[in-house]
Amino acid sequence: MERHNKRYGKITGWGIYTPPKVVTNFDMEKNWDTTNEWIVQRTGIQQRRFASEEETTAFMATQAALNALEKADVQASEIDLIIVGTCLAEDFTPSVACIVQSAIGAKNIPAFDISAGCSGFVYSLSTAYQFLSTGLYQRILVIGAENLTRFFERSDRTFAVLFGDGAGAIVLEQTDQPCGLQGFTLGADGSGQDDIRLNTSSGLNRFDAGHLVQFNGREVFKFASRILGKACDQALAQSNLSLDDVDWIIPHQANIRIIQSAAKNMGVPIGKFYINIDQYGNTSSASIPLALFEGLESGRIKPTDTVLMVAFGAGLTWGACVVQLAPVLNPQLHPAQHSWA
Repeated sequence: MERHNKRYGKITGWGIYTPPKVVTNFDMEKNWDTTNEWIVQRTGIQQRRFASEEETTAFMATQAALNALEKADVQASEIDLIIVGTCLAEDFTPSVACIVQSAIGAKNIPAFDISAGCSGFVYSLSTAYQFLSTGLYQRILVIGAENLTRFFERSDRTFAVLFGDGAGAIVLEQTDQPCGLQGFTLGADGSGQDDIRLNTSSGLNRFDAGHLVQFNGREVFKFASRILGKACDQALAQSNLSLDDVDWIIPHQANIRIIQSAAKNMGVPIGKFYINIDQYGNTSSASIPLALFEGLESGRIKPTDTVLMVAFGAGLTWGACVVQLAPVLNPQLHPAQHSWA
């Protein structure tokens, strides 16, 4: 990836929003033919968040954006662009990004959504960096937000146990200090379009849970286990880095068994993957920013760490990007001396 005039993008703020309603596996046992043991063994999920009717995708995205702006100490009027990665907004139009723009008080700036399934945040982040690298924009708000639970058939345990709702946002600011996106790869294979599909041909009603979800679990598992490692390799090659230079791999939190399979195929200890699917379930485009936020706030992910974000989703799509979170002032301190046993 060619850099233009040494322009870089630094993540200066991050924020999330998750609905207050926590649904545990034991809650699931009361309404579905399932057990906590069955869910944990097959997915790694212990609980997830369910949005209320008032907590729309745009509402959650807005709250995450406001939290990220506060963290960055940036006013909405200082933002030049808003990009939202989402695949299941309540309305076909307007975009979630436009609703967020109005809600936070940003005026007359471009705002658009990117629909790439669960790869939406990686697609959005990679797109945002292109605007920064050209010098066209100085500050960009990137959001991943999903309100999945109102769209699947809640009577089917296969899908009911998997998904959760939430949103995560980051503020990217242009800087002359070397950091930010080091390399990325994006891809899609439309021949796999039927492996993950939400059928809305009968008309989309945001509160109707009767839409048919097509999900070919076996094919998705094989695809994800293979593509995660391949995407990581491509992003690292473009960055002229190796896995030894990466402090954390932040994968899309779809299923613990997929992550474990990818780690095995890559020859990487599972401890190098940041995993929080147990707390949130599969939140699609929101899963990577939720994990990044949690890691930064807890101190497990350091402000100067190099992270490798990787996702796959409906389309079929995939993407990976290597991000140096902040400039490393003393190269001898990097990479961090983690133990990945």
